[in-house]
Amino acid sequence: MADRSSKVEKSVPGKWYIDTNCIACGLCAEIAPENAALDPGEDFAHVKKQPATPDEEKAMVQAADECPTQAIGNDG
Repeated sequence: MADRSSKVEKSVPGKWYIDTNCIACGLCAEIAPENAALDPGEDFAHVKKQPATPDEEKAMVQAADECPTQAIGNDG
């Protein structure tokens, strides 16, 4: 389960976040490319944009479900 006290600082504010348990596998960026990103050389992925549509929300839910380290959280 993601830890809201360990959010990756680069993530944009909002209910979705990625914490420092992230291993930079890039899966979230593949599943939710509109909302999650993994920049070259970074140790963690981050939320680059909060979901604005039902499809984006669904993609973030899927990314959270499939994250191997459960590093994607939702404060909503």
